[in-house]
Amino acid sequence: MRLSTSIGLGLTAAGVCAAAVVLSGAISESSPVPATCPQRWGSDDIGGWVPTAADIDGVEESLVPGSPVKALICAYPGDNTRPGGERLAGSRTLTDQAAAMAGDLAYLPVTTADAGRACTAMGGPMTNYLIRFAYPDGRALWVGSAEEVNRCVRTTNGTVSSNSYAGPAITTAYKDGIWRPVPPDDPCRGPGDRRGQDELMVPGRPGRLTVCRDATYVRPPYRKRHGRDVARALAATLNSLDTLPSQNTCQGLGGANERGIRLVFDYPQGPAAAVTISMNCAPAINNGLLQADLGDPVRDQILRLAPS
Repeated sequence: MRLSTSIGLGLTAAGVCAAAVVLSGAISESSPVPATCPQRWGSDDIGGWVPTAADIDGVEESLVPGSPVKALICAYPGDNTRPGGERLAGSRTLTDQAAAMAGDLAYLPVTTADAGRACTAMGGPMTNYLIRFAYPDGRALWVGSAEEVNRCVRTTNGTVSSNSYAGPAITTAYKDGIWRPVPPDDPCRGPGDRRGQDELMVPGRPGRLTVCRDATYVRPPYRKRHGRDVARALAATLNSLDTLPSQNTCQGLGGANERGIRLVFDYPQGPAAAVTISMNCAPAINNGLLQADLGDPVRDQILRLAPS
């Protein structure tokens, strides 16, 4: 893995690595979707592999389109220092929890492009997962993901991928039969991943905005909340900027070390969308999939909303 500069807020590990998204090898859409768990994990990737890609409408826009009624979870434990070929350790089938699981995965942002990301590089245990979502009409869709100590895995349906991390929730579903994503205690430290962030800096119509100073800064106040009108006005400003696909890196500008800002946009339904502002870097604005330069008018608008 090649080293890269992290621009995320609150990262405490010293080593980072940039992992490029490389989609699974193309598989014919006419290939049948296996009905049972493969006996081995068929890739050296941690997460990011499925036995076959499904020919289902919407797989280009969402990890799990439509409304599946059953989810078969297959677990492949191993070690992240020796990935590849893990044996099947067990499986669990969800029925009443399948719709909620599919709905939450469907909200994750997806892309077919290569996107760098900052990762710690600790060795340790990991578990690859395959999830077979079954639909009422008999069709099925595989999703591959993992839980891993660095939280640096890829989730894919074989057509599109997401860098968003769902490992702990999948582990809970496998072990306990319950789909229960745990919201962060601090909204500033949440993942902030929402579908549509590959097209707009702030997708949809947010209902509230939390402006956070660098999350490593613990003396209050370091966050400030604003209502719907402020959230939508700032979202419109950010969405008007010229963007480029994010590699989650930037070039330091030198000068004063001004603390970064994280913008967390909440919605009436589904997860938040977060945008990071790295004041001493270019490009400074980043949502994980898109980046943009920070001009003085936008900078001033954000600073007026930030805690002092």
